[in-house]
Amino acid sequence: MVCVLVLLSGTVYERVHAQDYTSMITKEDEEKRLDKYESELEGYLRHYLVDEYEERAKAYWDRDYSSIAAFKWSVAPNVSRWRDVVIKPPRLRVSGELKRTPYNMDGLKGEWIQLPLGDNMSAQGILVIPPQASKNKPVPLVIVQHGVGSSPERPFVADGRSYHAYARALVEAGFAVLSPLNLRNVQRRNRIERYTRLADISLPGIEFSRTQNLLDVLLQDERIDAAKVGMWGVSLGGMATMFWMPLDERIKVGVVSAWFNERNNKMVVQDDRWSSFSKNGEDYAFLTGWLNEFADRDLVSMICPRPLQIQHGKNDGIAYWPDVVKEFERSKAHYDKLGIGDRVELIVHEGRHEAKVEEGVRFLKKWISN
Repeated sequence: MVCVLVLLSGTVYERVHAQDYTSMITKEDEEKRLDKYESELEGYLRHYLVDEYEERAKAYWDRDYSSIAAFKWSVAPNVSRWRDVVIKPPRLRVSGELKRTPYNMDGLKGEWIQLPLGDNMSAQGILVIPPQASKNKPVPLVIVQHGVGSSPERPFVADGRSYHAYARALVEAGFAVLSPLNLRNVQRRNRIERYTRLADISLPGIEFSRTQNLLDVLLQDERIDAAKVGMWGVSLGGMATMFWMPLDERIKVGVVSAWFNERNNKMVVQDDRWSSFSKNGEDYAFLTGWLNEFADRDLVSMICPRPLQIQHGKNDGIAYWPDVVKEFERSKAHYDKLGIGDRVELIVHEGRHEAKVEEGVRFLKKWISN
């Protein structure tokens, strides 16, 4: 079909309408062609992200195990790239006083705190300081981070499923607890992460910056020992623990429950032995540049030499537990080469997607309470 268009200038143009493409290729054949192309793209990227990872990552790392100081210096460029390429936290500045509101959780007295960070942002969460804490007897602080589908209150609750009131157990063991509010469900995180990509930042980066600002203020409280800060996260909170520790050395020890993984397979490979972020529509989990050099064993090397405990249940569908053991051994090698293998441990248990309270409290007491 040809349509003649006459402009006011008198110039005549012909507008040609393309024929219906189905007269050239059937919808079935086009679908087959697209399936083949999509398969080629997936195969190409899977090969790049999984099969070629080890060789590619070697070019990014130049670790020096001659001493702890030399090791930290040698991974400093990687920490910078982790911050600038993957996490990309925005600079949020405190713009007002910390607001404290009494918050009672089934007899446990705490505070809901809110810190303004400019016109359109704030950092919020629950703070509980044991009554015995004082200027003369300050206590360690543990950042307790909830996961998707939960809230800052959840780690204080004996839910019988994931959290087992581990935040309450920490308070009873003499720790102050900060439980920050983060965005809780998949749909909300997907939506906001789309906007952060347009802004060249990330949602984990925003949440990291919010918590950093809270720490800046809370560590001025004389009841808290600013030299003794730990972090313990479950699921997406475990992600936050691993993501944030390389970027804030005030966090002296970490516990990661139900997150640590053979990251390349987890993010890219579909397998019945573990769940898939892609299959579950969790687009927020795919961060730019993550798998160029930052598999979990490499992330751990940026936490080293600080103590770290990994917890994983054999019946937790996020990972195939034998792969977790192998990835842990590769992670532990960094500590072993520095002669500090006792600072990192793996708790493999018979449970599911959950925190192991006794083991985590023990580890934190060993490294920041004594």
